[in-house]
Amino acid sequence: MKAEGLARQEGTATVLGGPTVVIDIGGLRFLSDPTFDPPGPHGFLTKSEGPAFPQEALGPVDVVLVSHDAHADNLDDQGRRFAMSSGLVLTGPLTAGRLGAPARGIAPWSHHRVPRADGGGDLTVTAVPAVHGPEDGARDADGNINCEVIGFVLSGEGLPTVYVSGDNASIRTVAEISRRVPDIGAAVLHAGAARVPAKFDGRPLSLDSRRAAAAAAVLNAAVVVPAHYDGWSHFSEGLADIELAFHEAGLSSVLQTAPHGTPVPLVPGSAR
Repeated sequence: MKAEGLARQEGTATVLGGPTVVIDIGGLRFLSDPTFDPPGPHGFLTKSEGPAFPQEALGPVDVVLVSHDAHADNLDDQGRRFAMSSGLVLTGPLTAGRLGAPARGIAPWSHHRVPRADGGGDLTVTAVPAVHGPEDGARDADGNINCEVIGFVLSGEGLPTVYVSGDNASIRTVAEISRRVPDIGAAVLHAGAARVPAKFDGRPLSLDSRRAAAAAAVLNAAVVVPAHYDGWSHFSEGLADIELAFHEAGLSSVLQTAPHGTPVPLVPGSAR
């Protein structure tokens, strides 16, 4: 774990490990699915690695994005405390109801606008659907597979449009997002083929590597940043699997990876 701070670099995504990603855009710092606990057990899940940066190294975070609160690999104990001490948490309506203030619930296809710090007006955060398991999985009383999960689209004038998938395993859902938001320039995809033997016959709860490559093709994004593929023992596919799938699909040029804690530009050719 690095001790120095993570400096802001406009127009970048920085994977810290697991699903946790810092996105600096529009003069704002977003943090998705904060997980800052040290390695160890979390109920039926086991964390195997800590983040590249501790929470205190991030400096002020303007918005925390929480895809869901039901699983520790997306919101662990320290991550939850960090989120709840921030100024604004955007998440699904059911999750917001459980978390309380400062969480604000936004249902799929609804928006929340955040004033930009770069003088460019507002940055719009759009909630988008996510399916946390196989399409034919049993749905709960609220109509969700596994639990309520949302993804996010960040957009604003003069900025790249960025999709953060959350724990989604559905290509059909990616296709719907691409149809309704056709100008996605960069995508942060939760991959890793998360599997829990007791759920859905052990089938993936997040994108496996081939479906991550398929999602990239459907989105036609110029930059794809993979996350959610290491740091927890139930992730069944790692970075090498993702790189191979993108290579076999002829999409290696859009896959942008770097050591955890290293900013990746959201626009191709931008200086790193």
